[in-house]
Amino acid sequence: MALRRPNGMGHRGVWTSLLLVWITCATHTSMSALANQLRGLDQGGTAPGMRQPGEVRGTLTRAKRGWVWNQMFVLEEFSGPDPILVGRLHTDLDVGNKNLKYVLAGEGAGTIFAINERTGDIHAMKRLDREEKAEYTLTAQVINRDTNEPLEPPSEFIIKVQDINDNAPEFTNGPYHATVPEMSQVGTPVTKVTATDADDPVYGNSAKLVYSILEGQPYFSIDPNTAVIKIALQGMDREMREEYLVVIQAKDMGGHMGGLSGTTTVTITLTDVNDNPPKFSKSLYEFTIPEDLGIGQVGGKVKANDRDMGENAKSTYNVIGGDDKDVFEITTDSQTQEGILRLKKPLDFENKKSYTLRVEATNVNFDPQFSGSGPFKDTATVKVAVEDSDEPPVFTQPSYLVEVHENTGVNAVIEQVAAHDPDITGSLVRYFIDRHTDLERQFNINVDDGKITLAKPLDREMDMWHNITVTAMEVRNHSQISRAIVAIKVLDINDNAPEFAMEYETFLCENGKPGQVIQTVSAVDKDDPKNGHFFIYSLVPEMSNNPNFTIKDNKDNSINVLAKHDTFRRQKQEMYYLPIVVSDNGSPPMSSTNTLTIRVCGCSKEGIVQSCNVEAYVLPIGLSMGALIAILACIILLLVIVVLFVTLRRHKNEPLIIKDDEDVRENIIRYDDEGGGEEDTEAFDIATLQNPDGINGFLPRKDIKPDLQFMPRQGQHSGPNGVDVDEFINVRLHEADNDPTAPPYDSIQIYGYEGRGSVASSLSSLETASSDSDQNFDYLREWGPHFRRLGELYSVGESDREP
Repeated sequence: MALRRPNGMGHRGVWTSLLLVWITCATHTSMSALANQLRGLDQGGTAPGMRQPGEVRGTLTRAKRGWVWNQMFVLEEFSGPDPILVGRLHTDLDVGNKNLKYVLAGEGAGTIFAINERTGDIHAMKRLDREEKAEYTLTAQVINRDTNEPLEPPSEFIIKVQDINDNAPEFTNGPYHATVPEMSQVGTPVTKVTATDADDPVYGNSAKLVYSILEGQPYFSIDPNTAVIKIALQGMDREMREEYLVVIQAKDMGGHMGGLSGTTTVTITLTDVNDNPPKFSKSLYEFTIPEDLGIGQVGGKVKANDRDMGENAKSTYNVIGGDDKDVFEITTDSQTQEGILRLKKPLDFENKKSYTLRVEATNVNFDPQFSGSGPFKDTATVKVAVEDSDEPPVFTQPSYLVEVHENTGVNAVIEQVAAHDPDITGSLVRYFIDRHTDLERQFNINVDDGKITLAKPLDREMDMWHNITVTAMEVRNHSQISRAIVAIKVLDINDNAPEFAMEYETFLCENGKPGQVIQTVSAVDKDDPKNGHFFIYSLVPEMSNNPNFTIKDNKDNSINVLAKHDTFRRQKQEMYYLPIVVSDNGSPPMSSTNTLTIRVCGCSKEGIVQSCNVEAYVLPIGLSMGALIAILACIILLLVIVVLFVTLRRHKNEPLIIKDDEDVRENIIRYDDEGGGEEDTEAFDIATLQNPDGINGFLPRKDIKPDLQFMPRQGQHSGPNGVDVDEFINVRLHEADNDPTAPPYDSIQIYGYEGRGSVASSLSSLETASSDSDQNFDYLREWGPHFRRLGELYSVGESDREP
């Protein structure tokens, strides 16, 4: 019996695989001889460890046709055109018997490893990776090819994948950040980095790592075995340089040539020092937050206690890790030194019910004399449980933009909004328009499906934009309402004709020249075409050959109005009317007729307008219209003053007259002044008395203004040369008595009627039945001071008649 090796298999003086030898043990061969044979085979270069199935290690038992195995080895990452021969199985039953069949089972059997069922050769069919799987356990057995009945019991063996240096070191936790107190002593550790190598740490030096610094000297050093970074330079000052970038290399094969390497960066920051780092009061904080908590609202508070005081006790808080850490933020309360956990994004109980955060507290200031206190920071875990709340409906869009033409028909659907209840129960939603945003009720909405329709015609020229608010309300809970903005842009159609941009006040000088521009006219259009406005100007057809004016297109949507001749005169025609048709290029085109009013004016030689009135043409040269108006105003003012003066003087000299509506029979007229005698000419004209023949017509009374006008009274007079004053006076007296408009001046008035209910009874003595001697007027004195003088007069009269 001998072990056979596959020809051509070897690597670095080591056989790449050991043959699995089938040893036939005769019944007369002892186990000691078998052991000696195996020992000799082992000394010939095979790997130890062969054992018989069922054998207890350290003891030898005799088994007929038993299996004896060595471990098999196969080199990883080996690739070639043919499968790799790993080993060979053989049994003493195989003496040319073609009915034998070798069967392989276990890990990778049939996929990774295949066996020749006739020869027992095992081959590796794929490239193997020790870092993926280091060994495979399989089972071999010999069966009858025809009946598939086992001829030998199954035996288990191991195929190990032999390592090669095919993996570089990796820093799984890099890049690193570290801090160290400033002014630290040389040798002060800063941080430790760790690299891992996926190669076999037992076989060779493939996984033996050595650390070194590529960048960062002479400030820092690193222990090549422990990977601890240390201070290498005395007196490092943070105020001079605060941050250092250190590049660390890890190399396998013990750092020798041919080894693989990996690098990482360590950012080292020098900090001020103090003697007490912050410390959270507990390592785990738990909070329950309702899902409808507002953005920026407080969800919880954490605090890291620091035994220092003042500036050295101040700490800052940060969220350094966790799931969806962007949902929360933590800020520092400068008064209480607490970390305030606030909400940055909305919560949704239906999507995520809890969050786990890692919170870090770091000292703001450090004291250099306590450099050995270690890192001045602490971390804690914060667990946030989201509490379910009844949420309002959610629109599919926060806002909607709708474009609709202004000629869209009423009741046409212009947009459809949609919202749903995010809660698990899923309530139905109803839609409404906030009428505060649609005061004109321009739009309607279907409460069930959210379709927005047009309620009134649109006019872009009136309102180009309509911004309405649509509300979505839960049917189950009417208090749950959400809103969305619907911006409706009204698109233009050509429905407005262009017109003059302004009311033009056009003047034409009489001394103008032919072809002179007297006005530049432009137009505006309320419409807003996509390609801009383009206006066409023309004269009305009936005035296309206007003898006085013509128009010229300026190619910029404006025209110039030109005069055709220089014979314009105000005396001939003061005003001209020029109708101009303005059209646009819309579809369909719109046009309007606008009339330009042109006034003919007198101008200076420089063309400055001086006057546009016809009357001003005959004014003396140098007298302006303003001067004439001032003079006329002065004249009117003087006339008003004169009229007022005469009126006041006349009212002063007029005697008191009796109103028409008064009863003259019961009024006593009092005269406060006496007549002027012969010099009094107010009542009668002395010249008329001296010449009555000169009276041929009516002479108005100066002492009264009659309300009724009568024809002049024709007085009787004597002959032309005779002057009969007595007859004249009698005639005038007769006329006065018969004139109802004249009061009884200088005449005797007889009171034929007395009022009723007088306290003094009658004052007349003409109708009394008693005689004068029986009258007693003393009672007049008792009536008061107004009748005292009258009583004295009557008393005096009685005393005169007494003997």
